Amino acid sequence: MRLSGTRLNGLTAVALVLGLAACGSGGEVAEPEARSTDVATQAASDVPGKIAVANLQDAQGKAIGTATATQGADTLTVSLRVEGLSPGDHGVHVHTVGKCDGPKFESAGAHLNPGNRQHGIENAQGQHVGDMPNLTVGKDGRGTVTYPLKGGSIDALLDSDGSALVIHAKPDDQKTDPSGDSGDRIACGVFTPG
Repeated sequence: MRLSGTRLNGLTAVALVLGLAACGSGGEVAEPEARSTDVATQAASDVPGKIAVANLQDAQGKAIGTATATQGADTLTVSLRVEGLSPGDHGVHVHTVGKCDGPKFESAGAHLNPGNRQHGIENAQGQHVGDMPNLTVGKDGRGTVTYPLKGGSIDALLDSDGSALVIHAKPDDQKTDPSGDSGDRIACGVFTPG
């Protein structure tokens, strides 16, 4: 096969540049600088796929379901699955303290609200990071809800005093501060690393 003069000159130029680079560096061609990709040095909230799980119990200590928080690239999504609750809509919130002392679960503290905002997904001045849509429970006592927490992170859920997911007796009106008039706390679960 015969190469054209232009193509041959181009190949010769490339070979010459590579040869000069090797000569100028003592015969060794420099390797590209390695970049650190050590995930262990990143904050937990920066690592997509990291999870936290809360095992929920009612006021009598009966297991009624689970909440799983999954860290995405730029959001934290909470998925809740329950059974054995009274049918209808129930307010659901992430609370600031990882403690679920029954029967009233007041030990879980207030809603997760690091930005000091008003309560409710429909509140023009809201919402708390821990605010979620209502959980609808069917006649069979089962229900699910999944929601991305705006501004939430695994780090916030698993901070020094932890956090908890709380289910309320009544629906959340999504605008009344501080808890949407959602009534008593009827179930609670503490988030732990998953």
